[in-house]
Amino acid sequence: MTLNDLKPGQKGVVEKVTAEGALRRRIFDMGLTPGTEVLVRKTAPLGDPLECTVRGYGLLIRKAEAEYIVLEQVTNKS
Repeated sequence: MTLNDLKPGQKGVVEKVTAEGALRRRIFDMGLTPGTEVLVRKTAPLGDPLECTVRGYGLLIRKAEAEYIVLEQVTNKS
C-alpha cells in the first residue's frame, strides 16, 4: 500500500521510498524516511494534494509523489 491509498484519519509507517534521483532526495528531505509515521489529515477538494502530519509538522504532498512512498502498516487514527 502507498501513501496515496490512505484516507483521511488513517496513518501508516513508511517502509521504503521507490522514487529515484532528485525526487527520492526531495521526499527524504521532507522527512519521509523509512520508519517514520505519517497521518493523513485531509485531502484537497479535488483530491490533490494530501495534507499529512509527519514528525510533528504539517506537510502537503502531491498524489503523484505519494505513489512512491510504500507503507508497512496502516491503522486508523487513535
